[in-house]
Amino acid sequence: MRSDSIERSTQARIGYVVKVYPRFSETFIVTELLAREAAGEDITIFALQRSDDPRFHPELARVAAEVNYAPQTTRPSALWDVLREAARLPSLSSAIGRELDELLAVEVDDAVQAVWLAQRVIVDGITHLHAHFATSATTVARLASRLTGVPYSFTAHAKDLFHESVQTEHLRGKVAGASYVATVSAYNVRYLEGLLPELVERIHLVHNGLELDRFPFRRPTTPGETLRLVAVGRLVEKKGFEVLIDAVALLRHRGVRVTLELAGGGERAESLAERVRARGLEDVVDLLGPIPQDEVARLLRSADAFVVPCVVGEDGNVDGLPTVLLEAMAVGVPCVSTSVTGIPEVVIDGETGLLCEPGDIAALADTIMRLTDGSVDTAALALGARALVERQFDSGRLAAHLRELTDAASADGRVTRARRSHAVVGGPLGDESRHLPEGKETRGVGRLNA
Repeated sequence: MRSDSIERSTQARIGYVVKVYPRFSETFIVTELLAREAAGEDITIFALQRSDDPRFHPELARVAAEVNYAPQTTRPSALWDVLREAARLPSLSSAIGRELDELLAVEVDDAVQAVWLAQRVIVDGITHLHAHFATSATTVARLASRLTGVPYSFTAHAKDLFHESVQTEHLRGKVAGASYVATVSAYNVRYLEGLLPELVERIHLVHNGLELDRFPFRRPTTPGETLRLVAVGRLVEKKGFEVLIDAVALLRHRGVRVTLELAGGGERAESLAERVRARGLEDVVDLLGPIPQDEVARLLRSADAFVVPCVVGEDGNVDGLPTVLLEAMAVGVPCVSTSVTGIPEVVIDGETGLLCEPGDIAALADTIMRLTDGSVDTAALALGARALVERQFDSGRLAAHLRELTDAASADGRVTRARRSHAVVGGPLGDESRHLPEGKETRGVGRLNA
């Protein structure tokens, strides 16, 4: 269907497919969108769900891309509404018949939203789809690609790879169909290459980036009488905040004057508050709740150290490479973290930060103490961390890498991919669009090749 219109397209239009937009914890997607827009790319956002969170980060207002929300199948007629509109595009209607087995193999919501997305791809002249997370967003993007012949790609992060619910065969199908797969750490690359050795050429390292100008460097100062620790993240198991609270209790038991400000919200908020009370740390640990990015920046500027105590969850869930860790490294706050997945790629023990084993309370307390006992040059750590972030995590350079990968897909993969996936065939886009109304050892999980 799209091959001749695709070939005539002179301006790439990238459709970003996300589960929820905006999502308070996914600042890395906003940063990526801003970098690609700054480079002149034409972006449209397709969100499968609306956010019910009233909080937002100021940077969100800078995103120029139009946001389109998928229909929700909360009523039976929603399915027929989508199919009725699809029937107005003859080639899409026939494609649905050809891809019916694929559509029936997924959840109803995913199938309906894929048909809706395919319509939008045709009408809006989208030339490439890119999804974040190898879950429902990629499922929908993959099906819409099969229906239209427009190539898709996706970025894999952590939970979508390592959680116990991930099915290897489903992941294999998504990788096999994609023009490329980006993932956020070298650990993830090795994991995917070990899991899917026949698809290694599809897998690329593309970090989550930072707008470095928003994170000016400040040389760390010597801690005063009280060591001020800061941690930021969702209050979930994989963040390891229980270990951090217990490490603070141990430091207090050792006679160290220390405070902890912990920002974030989540399912463990009440249990963490109870843990603070049980340890007698009410005057030591301040649970701030969720805060916007500008408040995170203020918090980092007040810290003597930033602690990222990640662990591997009982369900296999684990952090990939926390963006807030990169932000702390960028502004010059000495960082302490654990040897989980991609973290040792950036926190190089004794060079750009300090590392310890995950889940070890005494080891975490001992590592934090290294920042105060004179055994570590914290200024050198901070300078090394900033240099690494500048080399590897500049959002503009990373956006350029994504564009190169996308352009390669446009040059090499569109028409052949459309034929291989039995995409619809038919008239040019202009003929179809008028039919629709506007509207150290690294700890991780699974296989890992050295």
